[in-house]
Amino acid sequence: MLAIVGGFGAALSWAIATLASSRSSRMIGVVSVIGWVMAVGLVASIGPALIAGPYPLGVPDLVGLLVVGITYNGGLLLTYAGLSIGRVSIVAPIVATEGAVAALISVALGEPLAPGTAILLAAIALGVVLAAVERAVDAEQGPRATDPATTRRSALLAIAAAGTFSIGLVVAGRLGEAGMPPAWVIVGSRGVGTLAIAAPLALLGRLRLTRPAVPLVGVAGVLEALGSALYVVAARDGIAAAAVLSSQFAAIAAVAAFFLFGERLQRVQVVGVAMIALGVTALAALQA
Repeated sequence: MLAIVGGFGAALSWAIATLASSRSSRMIGVVSVIGWVMAVGLVASIGPALIAGPYPLGVPDLVGLLVVGITYNGGLLLTYAGLSIGRVSIVAPIVATEGAVAALISVALGEPLAPGTAILLAAIALGVVLAAVERAVDAEQGPRATDPATTRRSALLAIAAAGTFSIGLVVAGRLGEAGMPPAWVIVGSRGVGTLAIAAPLALLGRLRLTRPAVPLVGVAGVLEALGSALYVVAARDGIAAAAVLSSQFAAIAAVAAFFLFGERLQRVQVVGVAMIALGVTALAALQA
């Protein structure tokens, strides 16, 4: 049940962060958004890390934190680049296939999976894929329409982000399984981003921020960190389940984008969202 609750909490946090980032990336640019999200996330996670107390870091732990930091920041860079030109209802569901890929990697590395759970995870993953299916954009879709070339480009960026994120999910999950406090995982990944992205931008005077973007990057930074912490906690009960369940953020973000930004969902996407919801409900009942 820990994987269910933690995974859903991560999904909700990441969905809100995705919506905030989709707006702020168009205001101040992709790289500046990542820099601020990393800096805010680092500040937000220092307190919990101090409360958790010291943790003995060996070489494998340091390498793991470095991998998580690189893949997380690389995944965000690709995701925000996709969001800056494409629609949330396209980019978010594709990025969310990170959970299915991470689950497959985890199982390939030896994590046991009950047949019933495997079937439900497959159904959820299929729902994520269906939510990502979209025909060429036409004029009927109004002000949120994009041309087919832009749609393809945003989809390719999202696919690359999903592959990058999946590696980080598996490594972060393994660090959590080994007993590393979630706050330490967050401090490590955000520390990499702050040193590699935020600090150089600030020194060069290129870390942009406008007044309308302040609450957006603040919300995104805090909730990205919170979602990652919840995922690490959930992964202690099973990386595969936690990874796929956390990918629900795509369905939440896509539905929210429909109401907030006027982005239309096609029928096949509605089917995908429904499959995700039913699969998660069944999985929760199975593991209760």
